[in-house]
Amino acid sequence: MSKALTRTDFNFPGQKSVYHGKVRDVYNISDEYLVMVVSDRISAFDVVLPEGIPYKGQVLNQIAAKFLDATSDIVPNWKVATPDPNVTVGLHCEPFKVEMVIRGYLTGHAWREYRSGKRTLCGVTLPEGMVENQKFPESIITPTTKASEGHDEDISREEIIAQGIVSQSDYEMLEKYTREIFRRGTAIAADMGLILVDTKYEFGKKDGKIYLIDEIHTPDSSRYFYAEGYEERLAKGENQKQLSKEFVRQWLIENGFQGKEGQVIPEMDEAFVLSVSERYIELFENITGDKFVRSDLSNIKERIENNIQNFLKGL
Repeated sequence: MSKALTRTDFNFPGQKSVYHGKVRDVYNISDEYLVMVVSDRISAFDVVLPEGIPYKGQVLNQIAAKFLDATSDIVPNWKVATPDPNVTVGLHCEPFKVEMVIRGYLTGHAWREYRSGKRTLCGVTLPEGMVENQKFPESIITPTTKASEGHDEDISREEIIAQGIVSQSDYEMLEKYTREIFRRGTAIAADMGLILVDTKYEFGKKDGKIYLIDEIHTPDSSRYFYAEGYEERLAKGENQKQLSKEFVRQWLIENGFQGKEGQVIPEMDEAFVLSVSERYIELFENITGDKFVRSDLSNIKERIENNIQNFLKGL
């Protein structure tokens, strides 16, 4: 477990600031570029868990890079280069203060709300009589506010526009891009025998132009079901076989933790940590169709720092 990358504290030429997020450490270079180092930290219920997951950062970074390239004809994105398996360097954009969550199926948070009796989510009316993991008649967009710390909150399209969080014209473009990227991701997943269940996208603006930013279609931001056996499991009311971070959330719930006050994070032993690592690698290979090449973890911080320094010299 000691070889997981859980924190970086680099100092690069032109560096103006560094932001340590739940999973990513983001270095601002001269307000022109962002260097995003994807760590092996793992979060659930908006809490960073105590143990890192080896190779998780590499998995997330390389999946995101592949899907950014695969959707760049739909919307321009922030990515400039990936100088290290754990690193993406991209354009510095001003982020919109919302996350665009799109759901094709009734599961996860949406199911928990539905099961409690709610029939409206983020201003979207949900059909009566649905069951867990059932496909929606049409994918729904359920945005959340982008919290700098603490929990993201559900919010409706109308509230976003009324509060001036995003202008109406920009928000309409965000919805359009969200649906188109989700369609592309759904088609790519289907080719790999998977169902892209739900996901979230973040967008920003630079010089008046909207860009797709951050990660996309990774197991941290998305949920995947295996297509084979989906209908049979649905008919029997069984859990779907899935590739996502939901299994970590379920493990936490079963061990008495949902991020609520007074709850204690259960101990993550080495066997559990390694099983999570293997699940992330499994997702990488299933969604990309590529063999995962495990990077050298012996001096991971030194490797990352050297690769970034060499790239920045060439800018």
